[in-house]
Amino acid sequence: MALGIVKRTIVCHDERMEDLRTRIARTLRRERETANLSVSELARRAGISKATVSQLESGAGNPSVETLWALGVALGVPFAVLVDQQANAPTLIRADDLAGVPSSAAAYSATLLSASPPGARRDVYLIQAEPGDPRRSDPHHAGTIEHVILIAGQARVGPPEDAVVLNPGDYLTYAGDAAHVFEAIAPGTSAVLISELR
Repeated sequence: MALGIVKRTIVCHDERMEDLRTRIARTLRRERETANLSVSELARRAGISKATVSQLESGAGNPSVETLWALGVALGVPFAVLVDQQANAPTLIRADDLAGVPSSAAAYSATLLSASPPGARRDVYLIQAEPGDPRRSDPHHAGTIEHVILIAGQARVGPPEDAVVLNPGDYLTYAGDAAHVFEAIAPGTSAVLISELR
């Protein structure tokens, strides 16, 4: 492979999800132990069951976006820390190789494209969503700003009371430390979301 680029080629969806589950299991256990929390205490703080935490740490669970956000908040780490590949070289990710974390409340998945390195506070996600129930997000860490660039389809995005309709190419920024929503209006909606902690 020329230029030192790491290319991830993952053959099927099951293998992509297995890779993601393994990364989440390893990282979740590391972050919980670093925080000196028991499985029970982490579950209590995140508002999820102890069995769910145990399953995720064993690599057997199928986490939703909501579960991982709750765990991240309880651990005091961004969502990205729990799903990042932590590659040392440039990484090429082909569209067919993406393994997103699905929402349990909407036809929506988030794929971490680039985690913020130490000292910087920015994560980049590819969002894929379908019409139906909107993805409602609770406030993230204080100082979080989100940037959305719609790639395809159409979506209503932003604070629930002031959400705006975005078309391909539209850009929106809003406070991520307040409640916000992403609702696909058209089939095949996709966007790039940048979460920045200032």
